[in-house]
Amino acid sequence: MGTNGSSRSSKTFKPKKNIPEGSHQYELLKHAEATLGSGNLRQAVMLPEGEDLNEWIAVNTVDFFNQINMLYGTITEFCTEASCPVMSAGPRYEYHWADGTNIKKPVKCSAPKYIDYLMTWVQDQLDDETLFPSKIGVPFPKNFMSVAKTILKRLFRVYAHIYYQHFDAVMQLQEEAHLNTSFKHFIFFVQEFNLIDRRELAPLQELIEKLGSKDR
Repeated sequence: MGTNGSSRSSKTFKPKKNIPEGSHQYELLKHAEATLGSGNLRQAVMLPEGEDLNEWIAVNTVDFFNQINMLYGTITEFCTEASCPVMSAGPRYEYHWADGTNIKKPVKCSAPKYIDYLMTWVQDQLDDETLFPSKIGVPFPKNFMSVAKTILKRLFRVYAHIYYQHFDAVMQLQEEAHLNTSFKHFIFFVQEFNLIDRRELAPLQELIEKLGSKDR
């Protein structure tokens, strides 16, 4: 940890969840990266022939978590208790945190606190071998899809917060192409498998339509 007061951001930015090299999931991730390079995102998100849907969703969920971790990591100094006293995506959307176990009743908190709760919670889910098995042949649990949907719904909120509250900082850092590509990939993926309710996507609906129309 640096001595320049960076303890919060280094705490927020969890170690990347790594997919073990040589594993089938690692091969799937490599496949995803290769198809992404082709530039056709609609095609890149499709389930590869003969693959297990749960495993494909698991690999991509880990990848999106890592991407958002990195993107938010670049703007943490702009996202503070003072600048973002509530977790919001514009004036109409405010998010309160609850995880159903440690915090049962939704609590209003600042954006950095909310995102810290959120990323810690996601990391815990991804590290749980009963939910996200990394060993070949270990089946996914029956509730896997509903857990994955909750993770993706919550990760969307980080994108939404960055777009609404910190896009100036993103542009200043010349990260907008990176952010847009990551978000477009995320949206095409959740649309392909119908993983996030349309109402949840409402804060960025215009952007989603714009990204989609460029691809037709």
